[in-house]
Amino acid sequence: MASLGRVFSTSLRRSGTFPASALSSSAFQTLPLSRSLLQPQPHISTPFPFTGTSALGPQRTIRTFMVNTEETPNPDSLKFMPNGQQVLPQGTMDFPDLQAAKVSPLATLLLKQEGVKRVFLAETYISITKQEDFEWDMIRTIIFGTLSEFYASGNPVLLSDSDIPNDTAILDSDSEEVAMIKELLDTRIRPAVQDDGGDITYLGFVDGVVFLLMQGSCSGCPSSSVTLKNGIERMLMHWVPQVQGVMAVESREEFDAIVEAAGGSVDAASADDLVTRAQNQSKLLSASEQALNVLEDKIREKKAADALAASTTQKK
Repeated sequence: MASLGRVFSTSLRRSGTFPASALSSSAFQTLPLSRSLLQPQPHISTPFPFTGTSALGPQRTIRTFMVNTEETPNPDSLKFMPNGQQVLPQGTMDFPDLQAAKVSPLATLLLKQEGVKRVFLAETYISITKQEDFEWDMIRTIIFGTLSEFYASGNPVLLSDSDIPNDTAILDSDSEEVAMIKELLDTRIRPAVQDDGGDITYLGFVDGVVFLLMQGSCSGCPSSSVTLKNGIERMLMHWVPQVQGVMAVESREEFDAIVEAAGGSVDAASADDLVTRAQNQSKLLSASEQALNVLEDKIREKKAADALAASTTQKK
């Protein structure tokens, strides 16, 4: 995730929503530079025709299709920008697995490619996170070919009945603090995060703690925790005094589990501990499921061996 200080300062100065004197505040002076926004990021223009094996059919030559790629702060994530093609009409959508991608034929197709771990869609680009044991040289061409043939097919990016989430829409039931948090996330923080190939989703504001879900290239990014604490948290705490801290979780289910474990009450001091407990519980459940699957496999193997032995005995 990129440094947010310069982006915040520029946007606040242009909008005039907040006092200009606040721009000298320490909230904007000491944010870490995980990657300078002043330096141009590398682009790779990849022309087609592309000839090779793809997910949509046998080898064939298709029309010229240009794709630009851009690096992100996450070394396992790249932005793919199909020239002249809109990806989403608005907003963003994150697909961490095939189950979540059922509403998007494009995301489903990409996730089926070897080495692709996560797909994130925005208005002008597709952010793809690869599995750690794969190199980009191994899967980049496959992704280019898949994107080219998908757009040539005319298939929709999203199914007609799918909705693009809007987590920062201000509701009548929102308190003044929640409305301000959503406004800051949507207008000051989210544009900088999306520029790096990811997004943040607002989950809730509980006892002074703002819970966010990291998406796209931000999920698993080595610099995301630094930006979360020294960028996003400092920004929100500066403008909304009621905010005591910001925590990132890995799923909505984890957020619900944290709030439930705290009896509906969470403070900044206990938030870190609750997140760790929820993550450990999730790992424990996953390990239990794996052990159960191994046990079931052994039972099936034993039954098959017994059946084979019985059949052999009868023949004798």
